[in-house]
Amino acid sequence: MAEKKSSLAGSRGLKQKIYEDLKNDLIHCRYAPGKELNELLLCEEYGVSRTPVREAISRLEMEGYVQVLPKKGILIPGLSIESVLQIFQTRIEIEPVTLRLAIPYLSVETLLDFRTRLEQPEEDLEKASDLDMEMHLYLIDQCRNSYLIQMMHKLFDDNTRVIIATGQNQVKIHNAKREHIAILDSLISMQDPEQSAALMREHIQTCRTAALRYFRSDEYRQATSVELK
Repeated sequence: MAEKKSSLAGSRGLKQKIYEDLKNDLIHCRYAPGKELNELLLCEEYGVSRTPVREAISRLEMEGYVQVLPKKGILIPGLSIESVLQIFQTRIEIEPVTLRLAIPYLSVETLLDFRTRLEQPEEDLEKASDLDMEMHLYLIDQCRNSYLIQMMHKLFDDNTRVIIATGQNQVKIHNAKREHIAILDSLISMQDPEQSAALMREHIQTCRTAALRYFRSDEYRQATSVELK
């Protein structure tokens, strides 16, 4: 609690900082899907009145991260298999397209840096997930299409929430690293854009299969108590 208060003290925009912190916590499932947020506890945690917290909650509701239920509370929507299917359907169709558009603008130096970082052992799921997202968003951001970039950034926020919520283990992280390195090697060689796009599509399909398998497992239901639709 003290850490959040001190981090807010020097902020130019208190409301913006609370919004960004809450959004990040929701994306990384520090507040679990299917549970409720307590407004009074949030005010106490941030050391503020209800107004900036309510304004942050209002913005997050418009973006689909929370649902305000009159006279009941603030619900964090649960994750459903349908939403997971839609996330990966969009990624499979759109991400290879953005990669093809991005290839002429990619920095080999940056690609090599990602490759080096991916080769380092990482046992922290959240850090591994953040590096995963950083690499994908770098490739997307180079496509030079602002509409695609904006859409894919929102999609990757939801995608990160899925990865964290499913608690993917170290084997899955290792497999994803190998697939990422294969994509990077293909891009670094700059020989076959279609091969790079195909590797990206295969990687996303593998991620979809792993996520759906875990979402359908008894292990996930017991661990989270989230009712899947």
